[in-house]
Amino acid sequence: MKVGLLILLGFVAPLCLCGETTAVERPNVVFILCDNLGYGDVGCFGSTLHRTPNIDRLAAEGLKLTHYYSASGVCSPSRSALMTGCYPLRVGLHISGTGQAVLKPLDQLGIAATEFTLGELFQSQGYATKIIGKWHLGDQPEFLPTRHGFDSYFGIPYSEDMTQEKGVGWPPLPLMRDETVIEAPPDRDLLTQRYTKEAVEFITAHQEKPFFLYFPEATPGSERTSFASPAFKGKSKNGLYGDAVEELDWSAGEILATLKKLGLDEKTLVVWTSDNGAVRRDPQQGSNAPLGGFGYSTNEGGQRMPCLVRWPGRIDAGRKSAELTTMMDWLPTFAKLLGGELRSDKKIDGRDIGPIIWGDGTIDGRPAKSPHEAFYFYQREQLQAVRVGRWKLHLPLTKPLRVGKPGTTRPAALYDIVADPGESQNVMAEHADVVAELTAAAEQARDDLGDLGRVGKNVRAPGRVENPTPRLLP
Repeated sequence: MKVGLLILLGFVAPLCLCGETTAVERPNVVFILCDNLGYGDVGCFGSTLHRTPNIDRLAAEGLKLTHYYSASGVCSPSRSALMTGCYPLRVGLHISGTGQAVLKPLDQLGIAATEFTLGELFQSQGYATKIIGKWHLGDQPEFLPTRHGFDSYFGIPYSEDMTQEKGVGWPPLPLMRDETVIEAPPDRDLLTQRYTKEAVEFITAHQEKPFFLYFPEATPGSERTSFASPAFKGKSKNGLYGDAVEELDWSAGEILATLKKLGLDEKTLVVWTSDNGAVRRDPQQGSNAPLGGFGYSTNEGGQRMPCLVRWPGRIDAGRKSAELTTMMDWLPTFAKLLGGELRSDKKIDGRDIGPIIWGDGTIDGRPAKSPHEAFYFYQREQLQAVRVGRWKLHLPLTKPLRVGKPGTTRPAALYDIVADPGESQNVMAEHADVVAELTAAAEQARDDLGDLGRVGKNVRAPGRVENPTPRLLP
């Protein structure tokens, strides 16, 4: 276990649920993360196009978080937020070594050895830990999940669209087991099937001891055209994208069926969500409705994600919460769930959202509230918006998004994000006091995390290697 950043204390205290102290067996945890799946792409979040009965069952039997944010509109940064409990800019994973928005094959950058991860949290408490799917926090040996809290790994170290044909000097797309490439390239149409089979086998093999399964799925993916197995291809009403979504639903169903078969339902906490919103495609197939904007942006559609949490007997079925929660919150929340606290000489941004999640979501009979005073929307190193309560202020952009590249210039705009999730009605003129409050909050973020051309006081360097080498077949 890495030392020097986060130390876990007191993992002997009983878990507190709904105001009562109750000794609770430590749950297994299955965390399913879809890739570029939109807010409105599944039935329980409004889709009438895709058939998603298993995902809808998660909502019916658990908790639906409707104001849950990923901390980035793109893949690598959002995954860094999940693993570290931090805004991507804080841990230096908001850009790649070449200034791009995501890490690439042979990138010099990756997750730092000094960061304490979600995998290490569970590993330190005796859990069997495994990741199946897309890692995307660095492809060099120092950055691989087996060096950051996971006993084993089966998947691809970056996006499935980062193929040899698309990048000069990139290797064939590598499918890895632990730190060894076993195929290059694999058939991407079969990844969901293969990943799900691996997940079922892991759960079955570890049914007698606590386990943490991190399952970042491959689809709908970053490609302009999605991929699906022959069993699902051509079966939906929405082309390959819909086929991929319905296969994701099948995958979730296989996980739930395995838990039930093994008698693990009430011993297992399942989280199901996405890394960022559906991106622009031609034709557009993914849906972020009723949110405004697309993935890769700081609009609601880019960063507000569908999120479901299920734990029979511990989370009341059929609940919904509109409290602001984030991808960064899982690290401190799971630490608290296991009976301890996180202590650090380095700042994290996540907060314990257990009071919102467990039981009926109340404290002394009153609905639990968000622990976040503000939430910040960054694109790369640029602060573009801030949310406080029901209000979201898009800051005026007068500089290019990247030096030397065409950028966006736009005036400030204020939205009541509860009444207007599509961000269509600018109400700045009616709420000068709110604008002043959110502008002050933005300045606090600039001081702490930074902004374009300004380095924050509390940011850390990512991991770095000088001479990256490709992941190749032995």
